[in-house]
Amino acid sequence: MRQFKLPGSFLILFFLVCSCQTATINLKETAKKEIEQSEKDFLKMSTDSGIKVAFPYYADTDAVVKGNNDSLIKGKIAIAHLYASPIFDHASVTWSPDFVDASEDGNFGYTYGKYIWQSKDSSGKVSESKGVFHTVWKKQKDGSWKYVWD
Repeated sequence: MRQFKLPGSFLILFFLVCSCQTATINLKETAKKEIEQSEKDFLKMSTDSGIKVAFPYYADTDAVVKGNNDSLIKGKIAIAHLYASPIFDHASVTWSPDFVDASEDGNFGYTYGKYIWQSKDSSGKVSESKGVFHTVWKKQKDGSWKYVWD
């Protein structure tokens, strides 16, 4: 009976491939946890400091948000200008992601879930709308997460 031996280089290659797959899984899982935490921090800032502060703060430089009549607001500066409108003085929003995922390399991710938007008019009457949000996140050079689509 003939015995088969694997060359040492094959074993090294095998272990490198296995370790790369494990590293990729770890990057993705780490990113998902970081994005989930970013969502919580974003909501907390929105609740504590207001929409005017939180939405521009968490926007990437090139972020895009959908405005009224399906218009697109492009860029952090334009987003800050949008949320500086007096209509956001008496508005609040709460949300919770139902799903979080990230790219294999851990640099992008997305969330979606339900939100509740409330606003008060000048007479104090509260109106409420509910819906589903979808946010795309991008990891920044400093390790933080900012949205590129909201």
